This record gives sequence, C-alpha cells and structure tokens, in this order.
Amino acid sequence: MTSSPYSKYGLGELSGENLPQLRGMGGISTGIRSLGSYYNINSENPASYSGIRLMAIDIGVYGNFSSQERDNVKQSNKDFSLGYLSFAVPVSQKSALSFGFKPYSSIGYRYSASGQIDTMNINNVYSGEGGLTKAYFGYGQQIGKHFSIGANAGYIFGKLENNQEAQYPLNAGALNSKIENNRVINGFSFDYGIQYFTDIGDDYGLVIGYSGNSGQSLRSKATESATRTFGNETNIEDNIALDTISYTEFARENIIMPLEHKVGFSFRKHSSWLIGGDFHYGKWSDFQEGDLLSNFEDRYGFAIGGSLTPDYTSNRYFSLIDYRIGFRYDKTQLRMNEQDIKDMALTVGLGLPLPSNRQSTFYKINLSAEFGQRGTLSNNLVKENYITLRLGFTLNDRWFQRYKYD
Repeated sequence: MTSSPYSKYGLGELSGENLPQLRGMGGISTGIRSLGSYYNINSENPASYSGIRLMAIDIGVYGNFSSQERDNVKQSNKDFSLGYLSFAVPVSQKSALSFGFKPYSSIGYRYSASGQIDTMNINNVYSGEGGLTKAYFGYGQQIGKHFSIGANAGYIFGKLENNQEAQYPLNAGALNSKIENNRVINGFSFDYGIQYFTDIGDDYGLVIGYSGNSGQSLRSKATESATRTFGNETNIEDNIALDTISYTEFARENIIMPLEHKVGFSFRKHSSWLIGGDFHYGKWSDFQEGDLLSNFEDRYGFAIGGSLTPDYTSNRYFSLIDYRIGFRYDKTQLRMNEQDIKDMALTVGLGLPLPSNRQSTFYKINLSAEFGQRGTLSNNLVKENYITLRLGFTLNDRWFQRYKYD
C-alpha cells in the first residue's frame, strides 16, 4: 500500500523491484544473475532464472513511513503490507522456472480542500485506495556458455477506488454527497530478458542484461455511484450513506500500457563484492485508458549500487553478512503545474545468513531501507519524504532428489 497523493493518477504508484536484497542496492536488477553463494529469484529479468541450481523461495513484507508537506502544513502516514511470494525450481543444469505473486501498483491517498458556497462552508474530500497484483510464471534457459534468455507470462488483477465527497461541517440541515468511482482491472502481461555473462580470470565476473515488456493491454470495468449522507462536525470523517442518488455501470474499456526497456550490468568478485547499474525508459506518453489520452510523459531513470561480503569463509558472523548500498533516480510519468515529478532515494541493506541443518539447505534474512523524496514544494505542489523498510526471507534447498545409501 501507499499514502502518496501522487498515487491518484493512472493505475497508481508502480511497485517496481520487490526483493530487499536488490532494493538495498538501489533496485538494480537487469544485470544481476546471482548474489554471493545464495540463489535469489530476480523476476525483473527472467533470463537470470537459468543460473538457479537449488530450489528457492523468497517471501517478504514491507512498511512505509511518509510525511507530506504543502503550504507549511505537514501530515504523516504509515502503511504495512505483504510484499511478494516467489518460487523457483531448477529444471536442468541450464534452466529453471519461477512462479509467484507480487504487487504491481497501489493507490492510497486522502486530502481535503475547504471552500464556501454562499454563506455555507464546504469541505471537498478526495480519497482513494486499492491496488493491482501480478501473478506470473516464467522460464529461463542458458544458451551456449555465455548467454541466457527468459520470459514471464503474467496476469494482472485488482480493484482501484477513487472517491470525492462534499461535506458541510457545522451545518446540521445540510446533507453531504459522495461520488465513488470503482475500477476492476485485469489482463495478461508478457515480459522478457536476455543476459550475457562471462568470467574474467578466476575471480571476477561480468553480466550485461536487457529486459522489456510487450506493452500489454488490460481491461477495465468501471462503476460510479453517488450517495447522500448526514452531516457532522468533522472535516474529513466518513459518514454512513443515507440513500443512493445514482448508480452507473460503464462499458468495458481497454487500457493500453506503455513499452518499457531496461539495460544494466554487474561486475563482481565471486562471493566477495558486486557493483552494478541500471537504466530504464518507459514510453508512458502512449498510456491510454478507454478513448481518453493521458497527460503522462515518458518515464526514465537510473540506479547504481553494490554489496560487500567481507569473508564468506570466516567463522566470524559479521564477516558473513552482506552489506549493501545504492542510489536511484526516477523522472516519473507525472508532470503537474509545469513541474516534473521526480522520485529519488538513498538505499542501504543487509543480508543476514542463518544456521542451516544440511549442507544443501541455506537460509538468509534480507533487510533494506530507502530514504527518499518525491515531488516538490514549487508551484503549490506536495513534497513527500519517506522511509520504506523491507524484510525478506530466502530459502535454498535441494528438493526432488533421490538419496543413495550404502
């Protein structure tokens, strides 16, 4: 979930990469094939699946703490949610499949604007909630010694709500009105990736990757209802509906999603350190919902990051921990009041190994924190500062193996 007023537009705030082990490095993913001695599920580039040699499970949650400021007025919010659930199973020594669920976008906002009609005070309240989830199934295959390809087939589904309410505080004889707009959205998606990987000497490795999508088309079914409620003495409190003035079901509409592209790289010393970078571009000016063209602009940005494991062979626990840091910048698709809405964050993370019972079973807890800023105070806009915390659990195990005994 989110509490950002900028999530009001389009399909809401896009979730992006979910794994805390990647978010801690700025969100780099396109050129990531593996991290240390653990197998992680990098669904942002399905070509990476072919490097998985043990069954892998990744599950995570996240919390977001944010504050919004406008005209010297500040408001604080906090949100918590299940983040993702992913599985990966090796098929052969050069291929693996993955499946799971992850958030795609979310809406969450509530704000008010006061005014006056004749001699009566009026308070207009705008609110929204909901989100979209993506279920996916993917496969990655290594081709030759240095290339791998992969693809994800996904299904995006969920419900988005946008509401507007007119309230008359301190006017006992007035009835409030509320308009509720609901959209049920679903449709298929398809994304793909390729990676080139090679060893440089005995200790170093390089990965160069690309990923993109097919610019999928979703379907939206919208309804609108208008209700009246009794007034009260508060400004933004919800009220129980008195009656329904109107209810309308609209015809299904197509949502045209934009083409998106990512390129990235990573350079590493095996099981010791890694550095990498990503650049992404999305043609959001092509986004269209029904017959209405959007006012979105093309989206682009970059991320850089790295990780360090002091000594993975050490008996000292602090030498086994993965220490991660990164930075990301995003010029979003939003432009409001002649201002581009930008989103940037400094990220840090930790990978904490846990004791395992067998030689082929490995556990790790991954933590990440993002210290970010979105928007601006210029031209009567909202500046948002946020801290996003993510907690993930990774399990590697050898399943479906027949053991032999003497």
